[in-house]
Amino acid sequence: MSGRYSLLNNVYFLGGFATMGGMLFGFDISSMSGVVGTSRYQEYFGHPSSSLQGGIVASMAAGSFLGALMAGPLGDKISRKRTIMLAALIWIVGSIIQCVSVNTNMLIVGRIINGVAVGLASMIVPVYQAEIAPKEIRGRIVSLQQWAITWGILIQYFIQYGCSYIDSDAAFRIPWGIQVVPGLILLAGTTLFPYSPRWLADQGRFDEALQVLANLRANGNKNDPEVQAEFKEIQDVINFDRNLAARSYGELFRHPNAKRVFLGMTLQSWSQLTGMNVAMYYIVFIFQGAGITGQDANLQASSIQYVLNVLMTIPAIMFIDRWGRRPVLLVGSMFMALWLFLIGGLMGRYGSATIFDGNSITTWAIKDNDHASKAVIACSYLFVCSFAISWGPVSWTYPAEIYPLRIRSKAVSLSTASNWAFNFILAYAVPPALENIQYRTYFIFAGFCVAMTIHVFLMFPETKGRTLEEMEELFNSDVAAWKTRTLNTSKRDIEQEKAEVELK
Repeated sequence: MSGRYSLLNNVYFLGGFATMGGMLFGFDISSMSGVVGTSRYQEYFGHPSSSLQGGIVASMAAGSFLGALMAGPLGDKISRKRTIMLAALIWIVGSIIQCVSVNTNMLIVGRIINGVAVGLASMIVPVYQAEIAPKEIRGRIVSLQQWAITWGILIQYFIQYGCSYIDSDAAFRIPWGIQVVPGLILLAGTTLFPYSPRWLADQGRFDEALQVLANLRANGNKNDPEVQAEFKEIQDVINFDRNLAARSYGELFRHPNAKRVFLGMTLQSWSQLTGMNVAMYYIVFIFQGAGITGQDANLQASSIQYVLNVLMTIPAIMFIDRWGRRPVLLVGSMFMALWLFLIGGLMGRYGSATIFDGNSITTWAIKDNDHASKAVIACSYLFVCSFAISWGPVSWTYPAEIYPLRIRSKAVSLSTASNWAFNFILAYAVPPALENIQYRTYFIFAGFCVAMTIHVFLMFPETKGRTLEEMEELFNSDVAAWKTRTLNTSKRDIEQEKAEVELK
């Protein structure tokens, strides 16, 4: 690769383009949420019961769980870059099958294949981003993953909205077919990307690693002090790793790695237990419960939620490296708990048992109380805003940055698989929950938000402003998590190394 400046040497461009893998996830969320309540979808697939509809939605998460587990060894073996390309190819196949589905079985198969692609991409893209980004903007770069997800949700939603006026099964086939386009763009674009410099170094390809790092940091200047200092840090870690035993999944669960693996897995699990993705999948039913009826009114109310999701992710991208990870997580979960308690309380106080034609899922709704309905909708919007500015971006950033290179790919795959495992469980369980325990469902998720607040406060160290190689000292220290913001990880003094390079 030439040392001349180009977009392919720009970390923002590379990190931003790679997040099209996250956009696939957003496309999938909207590809179901926009149609599950429409008459065309309901009639063509025989008015799926709440359990069958839960299975259709959850099938994607089941595939994603498998894809995330596959991505760990693939990321190490064939590279981060090629794993992203494989995800794009699998996504194209799954989208075609979903588009031509003639029954629920075929639809589920297509969604499982799509899920494998999403699992691969959602795991490997943050790892690639974290490994190419300098520490000062690593949070910002990895946060672009969440922003891409929100854009995918929004774009596909408006495609769904426009197609909802088509008086045939094209109303859902066109949106599902259009999903092929981002897959093709991702596949073609990633072929031009550089390999991760840390993956190259881990393969013993140090000359290539140094050149890629120089292109990313100093316009191709391999003698730049900053480049030399970071490269030496990477070399030190890899040389240390080579003195250890052969790599295996077993070492993920032994000291000193077990604590970090547990934190990554629980963080991704908690991000699902906020209820955010459930809200996105089943937003139609949630607003029906709030008393909004009629396709146009419901879809328009939903669109506001999706736009807010995009807009409120922007402050997190801009300031996550200034605010830090811990404060963002703590404030976000506290506010999400508040809005969920209010939604459940308002629904319980002003709602009543009800029956909607062609919809067995929404069995509790607010009727004839315009103020209560608006309050529920407002709380729903505020809940989305609270997630978008906090847990949305940080839940991808934190796991991608806390592991040593030796186990990073495998450990992040377990973290991401935990996300998809809970996504599957919740996507399958929520329709019956809305049908049977109704508004009490919101109290359950509010309780989860309270629990995650306590967990983050007690267990999650602050990681902002540290290199990936400095995480070893941070997590092996005995300092309490709430005191790590000011902890000085000076085991490898980059400024000193830069000075030594300059003297040479």
